[in-house]
Amino acid sequence: MLAVRAGVADGAPDPWAAAGSVASTEPERRSGRALGSPLSLLATKAADLDAAWVAVQAVMGEVDLAMSRFREDSELTRCNRRSPGSVAGVSRPLTRALTQADRAMRVTGGMFDPRVVAALEAVGYVGAAQTGPGPSIATARAAPGRVLHRDGRDGPISLPAPVDLGGIGKGLALRWAADAVVRGGFHAVAPGTGFLIDAGGDIVTVGVPSVGERWRIGIEDPRGGAEPLAVLELSGRAAVATSSIQRLRWDHKGVAAHHLIDPRTGEPGGDGLLAVTVAGPDPAWAEVWSKTLFLEGADGIAHAARRRGLAAWWATEDGRIEMTPAARVRTVWVAGEA
Repeated sequence: MLAVRAGVADGAPDPWAAAGSVASTEPERRSGRALGSPLSLLATKAADLDAAWVAVQAVMGEVDLAMSRFREDSELTRCNRRSPGSVAGVSRPLTRALTQADRAMRVTGGMFDPRVVAALEAVGYVGAAQTGPGPSIATARAAPGRVLHRDGRDGPISLPAPVDLGGIGKGLALRWAADAVVRGGFHAVAPGTGFLIDAGGDIVTVGVPSVGERWRIGIEDPRGGAEPLAVLELSGRAAVATSSIQRLRWDHKGVAAHHLIDPRTGEPGGDGLLAVTVAGPDPAWAEVWSKTLFLEGADGIAHAARRRGLAAWWATEDGRIEMTPAARVRTVWVAGEA
């Protein structure tokens, strides 16, 4: 999870002050909930903030109805229940999300694999029933094939196995919400204007909070500490996402479990890690890479992140915060280094 400081925040801990002033004026904010998480829109010079907030909420609602595994009436639930059968009339948002998930699986060599519904349910992370009349998928171990098949450009879609679009769905929602706000004319290219959308700690920014300033983001301590582990800065069109077991960790039949499933084993992965944060130009890909890197575990994450040139921060079970060189240049404060 991440905390946002874009200006002087009430009750801001010392690291924010130590890192320096961020913006001369506090941005306006609208807050609510979407996709099972808190949702906020922060903006500067926001004469039309209410219109922008309506656009953000509309996109989030559309994504929830299309992609939620926790809704009986979602399109994804309908498709999963028909797996491996075909479904006609699938909406453009869900089609785009499934296509993006398929591409992410191929780009990551199968480390990101959304075909983990059975594995999630096996460890107790159950939403609306996703099992249909097709054959049962016992585990999510990596297997050949694709996330989806489609009969022609506009034909029916079939899912060889049920999928979960939780993380990448939120990333796409942030991407599309930012696009909707820009299309609505909110963000002019004028200096010192911008907005930030925060969906449960996953963030997309456009522009800056004020002239010469940047958005300041704190990486929360997954062990529950009051101060952030590090503070980083974003500006322009940028994103940051975190894969963490801070809030989604439980005991299942006497065994510790969480929702980040390793497709190579069909079991919760990421040995030695509590959270991984990735910054980049796009929120959906930041989501993909944060989960992919988490599954490398504490022993493999540094090599995997540096090999791909990713800006990544990770918190280990023994309380350390580590980062790649690409992340270091974005970082303005680190716990223990002040």
